[in-house]
Amino acid sequence: MKNDRIKNQYRVNEQIRVREVRIVGDSGSTVMPTRQALDMARDQGVDLVEISPNANPPVCRLIDYSKFLYQQKKRAKEMKAKQVKVEVKEIRFGPQTDEHDYQFKLKHAKEFLEEGNKVRAYVFFRGRSILFKEQGEVLLLRFANDLEEWGKVESMPSLEGKKMFIYLAPKKAGVAKKSQQAMDREKKAAEAKDVKAVADDVEDVPANGGLFANAKISADALEKLKNQE
Repeated sequence: MKNDRIKNQYRVNEQIRVREVRIVGDSGSTVMPTRQALDMARDQGVDLVEISPNANPPVCRLIDYSKFLYQQKKRAKEMKAKQVKVEVKEIRFGPQTDEHDYQFKLKHAKEFLEEGNKVRAYVFFRGRSILFKEQGEVLLLRFANDLEEWGKVESMPSLEGKKMFIYLAPKKAGVAKKSQQAMDREKKAAEAKDVKAVADDVEDVPANGGLFANAKISADALEKLKNQE
């Protein structure tokens, strides 16, 4: 379905029914009758592809259409991969949240914001605790103030039913967390590099360096390996 949208986005060859078009290429651009452009495409064994229909005249390229579609799909995929997915993470408080619980949730909120996610924090008022809504508002404002370095307030505390919400957005673009598998691979690669460096040090000792020189390098090598552990 997605590929069909990209394919149907462009008019090709006989689908282009305007009187003249602008052909762009490496050597510049030229305006010519559409029929002439179609003949040129046919002679070169390529397609006439309309890439900018709203220009006057429309802009076209002489290119293999299947190759053009492949390039467009590849570019769209690369752009999507570069985008940071923003999620909304929830933090829940009670009107009587103690300090330990508050600090624990504050820590998680910092992590969420550092990763580029938004935070929706709320105080849930159960039963008669709705009488303490001012206390809940103070708690949310303190929460926003403590996160000032990492997030900015998108909306001030507002009561919706039995919940009072505040929304925070990250100040900086998020950095995606590496998976444990990726971190393990990086660690192994670094260890292998260090071991190779130790081996190279041993090989660099002159043949006539004697037992003392070899013993010194071996000791250095062992020390490096111990430090790794």
